[in-house]
Amino acid sequence: MSAGQLPLPPALPAAAGQLLEQARRGLTEATGYVDPRQRYAAAHLAALRAAAAVLAARTRPEASGRRRPRSAWVLLAQVAPELGEWATFFAAGAAKRAAAEAGLSHAVTEREADDLVRDVGAFVAVVENALNSAAPEPPAPEPVRSPFTRPRAAGNAARRK
Repeated sequence: MSAGQLPLPPALPAAAGQLLEQARRGLTEATGYVDPRQRYAAAHLAALRAAAAVLAARTRPEASGRRRPRSAWVLLAQVAPELGEWATFFAAGAAKRAAAEAGLSHAVTEREADDLVRDVGAFVAVVENALNSAAPEPPAPEPVRSPFTRPRAAGNAARRK
């Protein structure tokens, strides 16, 4: 590393990349369901996987000890405050997802399922940008300089004398 360069940030952990890929696949899967309950549940799960990718990238496992389990959405708001509104939004939909997974007939409407799929797509894009901004970027190329220097005008020196 030369004197003018900053160190590169660490690469994205493999687990975070895998979870983000699972979130993308889950979102694609959600769009294929006809039943709004399945669509809603699959989309919410895709959002949960995207949140898990952020947690995998920004946290380390805690020392062993018996702690009460915490919601991924609560942890996301703590670890990535810039995603706090998203965490609140998806936490509010967790009960609806559970009802949809249980097969309750009026758990979600077509519109709610479609809206969630759209919102999860936006969330996954935000997470991708957040995680990619932490990934190393290639260094900027050095400007190309000619090996030749610009010749000085000979006539200017002769006129001054």
